[in-house]
Amino acid sequence: MGIQERKEREKERRRQQIIVAAKRVFSDKGFNKTTMEDIAKEAELSPGTLYLYFKNKEELYASLSLRILQYLHIRVSHVINQTELSPTQKLDALQEVMFDVYDFDPLIIINMFHLQSSETLKNLSPELIEEIKTLSRNSIGAIAKIFQEGIEAGKFINCHPVALSDISWSLFSGVVLWEASKKIIDDKKDHLKATLKLAYEIFNRGILTSAPERSDSKSK
Repeated sequence: MGIQERKEREKERRRQQIIVAAKRVFSDKGFNKTTMEDIAKEAELSPGTLYLYFKNKEELYASLSLRILQYLHIRVSHVINQTELSPTQKLDALQEVMFDVYDFDPLIIINMFHLQSSETLKNLSPELIEEIKTLSRNSIGAIAKIFQEGIEAGKFINCHPVALSDISWSLFSGVVLWEASKKIIDDKKDHLKATLKLAYEIFNRGILTSAPERSDSKSK
């Protein structure tokens, strides 16, 4: 291993060390109350070292969401490549993917949705914004391929697949954010997955060209 390769590995190791520490602090104190000094202390590094990797806490906050988007794209791509599945089966598989994406890191995915609708984006570097945009486009594009396949097979209504992908993603983010806000009022109740399942059932039925048969257990 050459000197340059060692340096790059050490740089990435240190970057991940900072991100892991930031996640712990953000989870404990929340975004607004967290400072770069808090994160540096958790990472056992000097504040100056943090600024070598991230220009502010907003960049750290945003970097956490990249893992979610990467995971989403990997999982959706896997569904696309399952050629033995019918379009409707892939639609069901997509629903399971979204549940898994939420379970991957509930806090970070909630933070990601807040981030995308806040002023925080204005404080990010152009490079990080472009990375977030690219991953988001890739994920939405991958989901759109599932809808495109169903449209071409005559199983889904003839709408723009990207529009259907956007609606599906908006449904997911809307339910996640709404349920998160409800838990602030009553943290004993968590209806997220039940609500998401119902929302996807309604959405899926709406895009099918013909209504699927319902089992007796569902119709009762």
